Amino acid sequence: MHYAELRAVREELTGPGGQFEIVEANVLGNTLRTFKAAPPSVREFWLSTAAWGDRPYLIYEGEVLSYARAHAHAAAIAAWLWDQGIRPGDRVAIAMRNYPEWMVIYWACTAIGVAAAGLNAWWTAAEMEAALNDAEPKAMFIDAERLARYRELPALQGTIPLVGVRLAEYPGDVTSYADVIASGGAMPDVAVDPDSDACIFYTSGTTGFPKGAQLTHRGCIANLMNMLYSTTAQAMAVERATGEAPPADPPVPVSLLTTPLFHVTANNCGAYLTSAAGGAIVLMYKWDAGAALKLVEQYRITGISGVPVMAREIVNHPDFATTDTSSLTGISGGGAQLPPDLVLKIDETVKTARPTTGYGMTETCGIITSVSGDFFVARPDSAGPSMPSFEVKVVDDAGNTLPEGDVGELWVKGSPVIKGYVNRPDATAETITDGWLHTGDIARIDEDGFIFIVDRKKDLVIRGGENISCTEVEAITYRHPAVAECSVFGVPDQRLGEEVGIAVYLKPGHKLEQTELQKHCLDLSVKHKVPRYVWFMDQPLPRNASGKFLRRELRDELCKTVVEA
Repeated sequence: MHYAELRAVREELTGPGGQFEIVEANVLGNTLRTFKAAPPSVREFWLSTAAWGDRPYLIYEGEVLSYARAHAHAAAIAAWLWDQGIRPGDRVAIAMRNYPEWMVIYWACTAIGVAAAGLNAWWTAAEMEAALNDAEPKAMFIDAERLARYRELPALQGTIPLVGVRLAEYPGDVTSYADVIASGGAMPDVAVDPDSDACIFYTSGTTGFPKGAQLTHRGCIANLMNMLYSTTAQAMAVERATGEAPPADPPVPVSLLTTPLFHVTANNCGAYLTSAAGGAIVLMYKWDAGAALKLVEQYRITGISGVPVMAREIVNHPDFATTDTSSLTGISGGGAQLPPDLVLKIDETVKTARPTTGYGMTETCGIITSVSGDFFVARPDSAGPSMPSFEVKVVDDAGNTLPEGDVGELWVKGSPVIKGYVNRPDATAETITDGWLHTGDIARIDEDGFIFIVDRKKDLVIRGGENISCTEVEAITYRHPAVAECSVFGVPDQRLGEEVGIAVYLKPGHKLEQTELQKHCLDLSVKHKVPRYVWFMDQPLPRNASGKFLRRELRDELCKTVVEA
């Protein structure tokens, strides 16, 4: 592969005078890597996209909003917020599914230095109440489902100005979104602090209520620059190594965003990158692989952004073979590691598209690494090299840096790292040490700087003192042709501490016995990694709002049958 070319291109692009020149800056008391040519805040980036004029921007169920109209709407919302006395440093909550209005409201808030607090659309009323008490928004944009949930909270009624989006009826205490837009107004002229909060996104916590991560303007823009760098660098490296130039006139991107906009995968990665290129964003009411394929054909989708299970459902869908997917140039998986078998399957099955992944976190405003095309196919178990705005290291349990190739926890430092967690100085101090973010991921870094995620620190199965990677066992299991979905977890065991357990959902029409699956795993792995406990599920595995399997919930429910036996 073209690793020498990739290293040379990185030095050229990020060195003095390079397109993505990296400099060091003092950011909130830490010296961090950042991009010299980056826009100072999200405001400047959003305003720059007005140049795309009448190009289609946001598409939803036949509705098309152009860039020009989106800018007019964002200016009207920003002017309305300003009239309500909402100022830089304040917060505005967005509580709705992936409607086009979500993005417009987000850009309006960030353009005037107001932090957009994205509320998880799947939350219960109690969870919504906790977030609202935590974020203390000065206004909330809300759809019908979330409004019904909000009405279950008597203590909060009348305390937060509400703007209703796509409601059948508008109660007296709810301003119509259409009325806000109709009021018009110019975008307020505001200087936005690069290190102020652009948005508050709540992490999917494993215990207690999720923490509100404070993503800064500098961090969100650095994430965009990292993505632009990755696309440029890998294309340049391949061109120099092969002599094959990329298309002189690449298509304007049309992206299908399938994950919630209150997470970084869809918002900070998918929406930012497409907006930077003047592309169109296609949104769905809810995820459905068959419906997604129809949208690919209808709108000539060039890229699909989602979590790995969605990519798998696309290529496994019975309508895939009869759908025109020739417009696709990339299928990306984020939010969880893309299993190696799926990387190769995408590359072989979708003739025009290359697999892409970005490993990252809410706490890094998006990606830490990125890899695609030939580089990804050559190392399908890798997450790719780190992005230029990060320093990276692998450490032991005491925080000591480990040698190249050794396995330990991945720590990262750079301008995309969050400022901290809202109202949680304890959690901030526990997660960030002298600017270094403890990712909680177990990883190794090879001689070419490619990072391999072994597992989550807390998701390893420890069997008789042996650390077993859940993702490794899942990758092996997925190589069986009958398996559609699977999730591995530890099952308590008196003698060994834990045994390997797995929940499996089969493809329609396929059958599989436990002994056959265990033999399949044994043929590809060592005995102690073969699942002792196998549960075949009647329904697809449960997921959270971002599409990730609920591993711990599955474990807790299924292990009851073992503990009680």
